[in-house]
Amino acid sequence: MPSTPNFDKFKKYFKRKPSIQEVVREPTAGGIVFRRNEKKEVEILLIQDAKNRWTIPKGHIEDGETAQQTALREIGEEAGLHETEALGWLGKIHFRYRRIDKLVLMTTQIYLVRAKGDTNAIQKEEWMNGIKWFSFNDALEEIEYEDIGKLMLLAMKRIRQENL
Repeated sequence: MPSTPNFDKFKKYFKRKPSIQEVVREPTAGGIVFRRNEKKEVEILLIQDAKNRWTIPKGHIEDGETAQQTALREIGEEAGLHETEALGWLGKIHFRYRRIDKLVLMTTQIYLVRAKGDTNAIQKEEWMNGIKWFSFNDALEEIEYEDIGKLMLLAMKRIRQENL
């Protein structure tokens, strides 16, 4: 009789995830933050999350806050930029992810935001791996999320058309 192979070492590949028990909606807001450098070139601020993905500052909308207020608050909290100006709504993006037994549907309202004051005084929060001003083209290359990339192109079009 042939011996039975030891499948114990393969069990970890076949663990069942708990079934989804709940769908949770999370409204969030953030901003595509820009400045002009000494050469008057547009630069975009990106943050690097704990998984090393470059993205924009964003966070949960709190009770009594508008999406635009949230975007500016989150930019202040996540980047240390408190002198900012929202120049308009760019669009919204949708994320879906799983949190144990919940399906989280996240909708993020994105605003075009001009950084004012000392824009070099950026400061990352502890959970981040990085924060940096990028040239527009480099930011577009580094951004991990295609939907945000599309809104960055829209932002650049507005910056050019309106000479911001």
